[in-house]
Amino acid sequence: MLDNGVTNPHTLAVLSLTVVALILFSREKIPLETSSLLVLTLLAVGFELFPYQGVAGKISAIDFFRGFGHEALIAVCALMVAGHGLVRSGALEPVGRVLARLWSASPSLSFLATLLIAGILSAFINNTPIVILLLPILVSVSLQTNSNASSLLMPMGFATLIGGMSTTIGTSTNLLVVGVAADLGLRKMEMFDFIVPALIANALGLLYLWLIAPRILPKRELVLADSSPRVFTAHLVIKEDSTAAGMELSEAIALTHNVMNVDRVRRSETTYIMPLPDAVIYPGDRLLVHDTPAHLKEFEQQLGATLYSAGDEVDEDHPLQAHDQQLAEAIIFRGSPLQNRTLNEVRFADSYQLVVLAVHRANERIKALPQGLGNLNLRIGDVLLVQGKRSHINELKQQSIVMVLDSTTDLPHTRKAPYSLLIMLGVILFAAFGILPIAVSAIGGVLLMLLCGCLSWRDVGRALNAQVILIIVASLALGNALLMTGGSDFLAHLFLTATQGASSTVVLSSLILVMALLTNVVSNNAAAVIGTPIAISIAHSLQLPAEPFVLAVLFGANMSYATPMAYQTNLLVMSAGNYKFSDFARVGLPLIVVMWFAYSWLLPTLYQI
Repeated sequence: MLDNGVTNPHTLAVLSLTVVALILFSREKIPLETSSLLVLTLLAVGFELFPYQGVAGKISAIDFFRGFGHEALIAVCALMVAGHGLVRSGALEPVGRVLARLWSASPSLSFLATLLIAGILSAFINNTPIVILLLPILVSVSLQTNSNASSLLMPMGFATLIGGMSTTIGTSTNLLVVGVAADLGLRKMEMFDFIVPALIANALGLLYLWLIAPRILPKRELVLADSSPRVFTAHLVIKEDSTAAGMELSEAIALTHNVMNVDRVRRSETTYIMPLPDAVIYPGDRLLVHDTPAHLKEFEQQLGATLYSAGDEVDEDHPLQAHDQQLAEAIIFRGSPLQNRTLNEVRFADSYQLVVLAVHRANERIKALPQGLGNLNLRIGDVLLVQGKRSHINELKQQSIVMVLDSTTDLPHTRKAPYSLLIMLGVILFAAFGILPIAVSAIGGVLLMLLCGCLSWRDVGRALNAQVILIIVASLALGNALLMTGGSDFLAHLFLTATQGASSTVVLSSLILVMALLTNVVSNNAAAVIGTPIAISIAHSLQLPAEPFVLAVLFGANMSYATPMAYQTNLLVMSAGNYKFSDFARVGLPLIVVMWFAYSWLLPTLYQI
């Protein structure tokens, strides 16, 4: 029986911190990177002030920062950058074009093809750009075929999660589990070592997503699929030469054929006046209005006003002077550099040469913009109405900082696309045949993309995600602390006590279920890193091979289907599809059951435990 280590104060402290960390990781209001840095700091400071001498020697505070140089983190970061290179060069464009054409022939088979392609691509590429690529396509074809778009988007998102379970590089979770297991003395798993159970289970999961999930999803009136124009919140700025300058508000509204509805009038930074009919409009006033993009542009012309702040006056350097102006709509997704920031903070107009005319917030009417659109704190799911050159809108698509919903411009495509595809293929093949470790192969791929012009160093910075980096490092540190202090043995002891008398198959199945439930509440990476040493301890206690138990953690930690916050693409799909929390439970919980049963049978059978 395992030594439960309960008499060790360091073990108790680390276990308590683990509980605190899991609670913090599940709180949407607290940034994940902040929680991760807090956990990392507490570990380092705690073990520096209260040293611990274990069987393996003294734990140094600096040991908890070794995660920044961990092979798994290097591989995750390099693959994120390489995947961004594919998007940046437009290498995925042919996939989108082919799928769009297939839908006109057979929607049902085309949907199956979409699920398969999404799953296959996600086995080798980060699934976020794949979801961003496919969302507008599915919305578009649903409008063309009068089908229910809400029945397509969530299954597609889940298909990318399922596909990511197939290889060691499919998700950051896989890389972490494999890396931590190797650190603990297990054989280093190669890229396709567990593809057999993954493909069998994935086939069942995809059949469920194709045949059953669309039928049990309720129809939602999608914000993105609504054929009627969207209502946006915007400021009409009255200038000296504006037609409406000096008019009463009722006269200005008459210029719009009484269509315009003014919510309020902002006269200065702190002064508002009531939008009474006899209120006189002066130069510098800002009229807060809510209307469709077409109406907003009409009001701009009819009043001689502008839809941007007074500080962004039209001049020869301003993109609004160009002849090929377009309107485009872009959604803020989880992980976007604009999330929880303002347009002014990121210098949006200067960086992308686009003007934000208005903002749409689902299920909420913005009551006031006291400091202008540029200082509005943006949220996940906000839709920006932007205007600028076609080339600048294309550039915005290529940067992947927002998901551009407008379909009037082509998907990004450059002559560098073949190079990025060949480089990514090389990264995969070198790792698959064991010529180079995936971390080395991916770093080499990034260098080649830089040398070939598929990426710039600016793109590298945009591709890296501080949230992902910090959660991985904090999770590695926490997992190491649990291992060194005996905390993982203690948790394994509790797990075996709860399953005492059960067969090894039931123990393994229970481990999958626990990880599946945990990953839908906290970060999947945290669940994976904490669960891996526990799984190995369980296997050693039962005197069974550790690999199937490690895979139980890997597969269970990837079952992020039941809640929208379980994975970043779930939030992206939720915003695009106007889904409710209950919709994820309705479709995701049965999918967890399908995958759980599949792996509960496959792992004991294939590994003969």
